[in-house]
Amino acid sequence: MITYSDKQADFILLPYNHALDVCEGTPRSGKTFAGTARFALHLIVSRDPVHLVVGFSQEQAFRLIIDGGGYGLMHIFGSDCALKHDPDRGDFLWVNTPGGEKQVFYKGGGKKDSRKAITGMSLGSVYFCEIDLLHPDMIQECFRRTFAARDRWHIADLNPPSPMHPVISDVFEVQDTRWTHWTLQDNPILTPERIEEIRQVCLRNPYLYKRDFKGDRAIPQGVIYDRFDPKRHVLAAPPDGAEAVEMYFTGDGGLTDATSIDCWVVARFKGKYRLYRMANYYHDGNLSMSQQARQIAREFIPYCRNLTQMRESDVQIDPACKALRMELELCGVQTSGADNNAHDIKGSRKGIDVGIEYLQSAITDGLFYLVEDDRYGVEAFLREVELYVVDDHGVPVDAHNHQMDSARYGNNYFYKHYVL
Repeated sequence: MITYSDKQADFILLPYNHALDVCEGTPRSGKTFAGTARFALHLIVSRDPVHLVVGFSQEQAFRLIIDGGGYGLMHIFGSDCALKHDPDRGDFLWVNTPGGEKQVFYKGGGKKDSRKAITGMSLGSVYFCEIDLLHPDMIQECFRRTFAARDRWHIADLNPPSPMHPVISDVFEVQDTRWTHWTLQDNPILTPERIEEIRQVCLRNPYLYKRDFKGDRAIPQGVIYDRFDPKRHVLAAPPDGAEAVEMYFTGDGGLTDATSIDCWVVARFKGKYRLYRMANYYHDGNLSMSQQARQIAREFIPYCRNLTQMRESDVQIDPACKALRMELELCGVQTSGADNNAHDIKGSRKGIDVGIEYLQSAITDGLFYLVEDDRYGVEAFLREVELYVVDDHGVPVDAHNHQMDSARYGNNYFYKHYVL
């Protein structure tokens, strides 16, 4: 039986009398859980047949709202829905409601040309997943696609962005918006003890306390990779003329932590070796380590081999991730210990600080790039890179760093073998 907090229950049953409902607040506050239920209710009462869920990638849209970790639309509607494919418009969830049959398409919206996937569609409603990560052109196209709807409505969720993020001025302040704030206290599955545990962790950094505990917008202080620029360092593909030299994987994960596996290609371009992150497997949900290992071994690694047309030289996993290494090897994937900077000393810097310096240099010198991918994309990196910070003593905060650690391991190998 699903239990909702008073905040969630009230939000789900609000009238649909605004063009846009915004759920903004802390991670794990239950806002997406409530938003999905509210979206499902709208599908029932809407007189429009076609609707849309848009995430940074199609996989994210499906994972967060269609599946929802066992609580998404396909589980809410159960036997009254089915996953289907339209040859012209793509994948969708068919839903049989008391108000008629509905089609809920799910698309990626993180790229500049994402809007092309919905051009010509007439939509009744749109769910924007982590709207601050979506491309502005896609957001505006979604609003245009609902102009003719009989019951026009939109919903968006996001963690608190920077106070100067353009989604605030260009979307929230332009649309007829109802804004709802969410905190950890609004999630009924979090005990007071767990909330206090999270509070103590966030207290180590004023920015994290304000953003991740209080759910307020804040300007990051002490961002570690502040030179990373998505407009410059995220590419649609490696440049023409880049000669691939080596492909390998690095990863980080644990029994209670998120798992992040990166596929890297080293290529020579204009006389320099450069590192391209081609794809990323990221999981922070309800799959066991053995299930994740099977996905990595049977889906992600073969996908990357086909994508790059290369075979990996190595699969390097954080030496501390013994369970992940064991499960991968049971699936036939031989692994080695990733270089986690445990023994590095460079002047007055040592350990992780050395690896951070190497990655900072690679970014600054134009040697490090992410490549977009529809299935295994860049959203986890973009999310963490804005939040990975140092505390008041200059020590990296042990939070928002699963993808950052895997990226550091990948760059360590590249930097020590091709740059130094």
